[in-house]
Amino acid sequence: MWRWGLGEVYGEGLVAVGALEATVRDVMGAFDRQEYDGILRLAMPDAQGVDEIARRWLRDADEVEAYFKQLEGAVDDVSSTLSDVREDDWGDVGLVTCWLEQDYTLNGEPQHVSAPSSFVLRRLDGEWRIALIHTVPLPEEG
Repeated sequence: MWRWGLGEVYGEGLVAVGALEATVRDVMGAFDRQEYDGILRLAMPDAQGVDEIARRWLRDADEVEAYFKQLEGAVDDVSSTLSDVREDDWGDVGLVTCWLEQDYTLNGEPQHVSAPSSFVLRRLDGEWRIALIHTVPLPEEG
């Protein structure tokens, strides 16, 4: 299934995006808007991820929800850009790999993340849901 939106540009600025990439872009858009409930609706009940601020794994729904609650009021002005996006679909499991450039303010201090990122998705009731977000920021070159 393809959806028109952000991604690789074709022709007159129209863009073809696969269903997996579209889900990832929906999640990242919700993150930029700080709509954490929207992210949770797009996630599997047992979703996992990495808390880059505390440098630890989030291994269940309670930890993921607590992570988002800690971001409320602490994080502002989030802007994420995905590039070098690739999606692979293996039936009811999918993988999106990409490069994430993200800017935000944490407790008033500007932050920048440049990171290879992986999103594992599973199909639940016909819809793609996030099962794992793995983003590990790399230090600036220099």
